[in-house]
Amino acid sequence: MSSKSNNKLNVPQARAAMDKFKMEAANEVGVNLKDGYNGDLTSREAGSVGGQMVKKMIESYEKNM
Repeated sequence: MSSKSNNKLNVPQARAAMDKFKMEAANEVGVNLKDGYNGDLTSREAGSVGGQMVKKMIESYEKNM
């Protein structure tokens, strides 16, 4: 089993924008993310960051409909 991540963006230039978006979402929910590896996060912390990202994406989509 490989530990290499299989997460790939369809547009490689979007990596910086997604990282910025993730950091903003983490800041909003009070999770301290650092550049690089964040394997020390609890499942609850990681889930709250992902949930906040989805919430913001849905809000953005609804605003632009």
